[in-house]
Amino acid sequence: MERTRLFGWILMVSSASCLAAGPAQPPGVTSLTNPKLKYEEPAVRQIEMKRGPVSITVVDNAAVPPVHRAGYNGIASLTHEARKKSLFVPAYAGLNLELIHDGTHVPRDRMMEPRRAPMRLRKIDSHTVELHQPPTPTWALESCTRFRMLPDGAVEMTFECIPRKVVFKQGYIGLFWASYIDKPESKAIHFIGRPREAKTDAKPGWIEAITPKHGVDSTHVSVLDRRDLRPSDDFPMNYMAFSYSKHVYSEPYYYGLSHGMAMAFVFRKKDLIRFSQSPSGGGAGNPAWDFQYMISDYRVDRAYGFVMRMVYVPFKDRRGLNEICRRHLGELEGTGARTGGDTAVGRP
Repeated sequence: MERTRLFGWILMVSSASCLAAGPAQPPGVTSLTNPKLKYEEPAVRQIEMKRGPVSITVVDNAAVPPVHRAGYNGIASLTHEARKKSLFVPAYAGLNLELIHDGTHVPRDRMMEPRRAPMRLRKIDSHTVELHQPPTPTWALESCTRFRMLPDGAVEMTFECIPRKVVFKQGYIGLFWASYIDKPESKAIHFIGRPREAKTDAKPGWIEAITPKHGVDSTHVSVLDRRDLRPSDDFPMNYMAFSYSKHVYSEPYYYGLSHGMAMAFVFRKKDLIRFSQSPSGGGAGNPAWDFQYMISDYRVDRAYGFVMRMVYVPFKDRRGLNEICRRHLGELEGTGARTGGDTAVGRP
């Protein structure tokens, strides 16, 4: 019995160590890493797609009159048959690649190169669109973001990038995505986790996370994330990217609620995504529900990336939403449908 327990403990530690060692291999599905992939570059700066009950509008970082502002890429509009108004602030976007950084002091506009550097749409098929950005002026980071609509209306986002020069001074690449939510009743996000200072075997539970103000307790990391990625003292975005909360998450998904709808982000555990949030990132009354992807020990001309899903459904109860998230998690991780999440954390 003791030998079995010891083996189980070694396996658990080894798994955590592998997850914390560095970024996972990229999915290898975008036009950045798959040169045989066929696509067309339309003259328009936005593409609308619908599948199941969900409709989205994908944009590059150009302005789309009369409402959408320049500098915001990703999904400009997200609607559902159950709610015709977009979840996102009309002038901004969701799943918006916002920042590239290395944790050192650089002018703000250089960190926000995804807003300004050239970016173009690539249409793959009627349900799949990509955003390609050539190497940016400061960071020389080339990237491609794929948005693929699934039959149930979920949006699968695959991000792949290749650093082209040795310019990240601290040896890691920081990437930040923002989704600006249009006046939800609650600014909170919800995830399964535990207090940061609790024992590692503490039972996880649902956490309702609300930041007291912009840049305070804004980031929640995985219980498996052991990476020591530190910023310099004068890094301008310390208050958002590295303002760690009092909680860590144990399941790689979170959700927020708005006007009877739930929007959930589902990630793979091995990508060690960091959840982030702001109560006012999109302006007064408009929170930002964000996330970060950190690439440690990067190498020039090597591809990196992750895949996640955005689920937008009418909210009935937490148990039902949790089952949907776990099904998508199982598909992302190649384990099939997963059930029993609420059993593990107690009834909601």
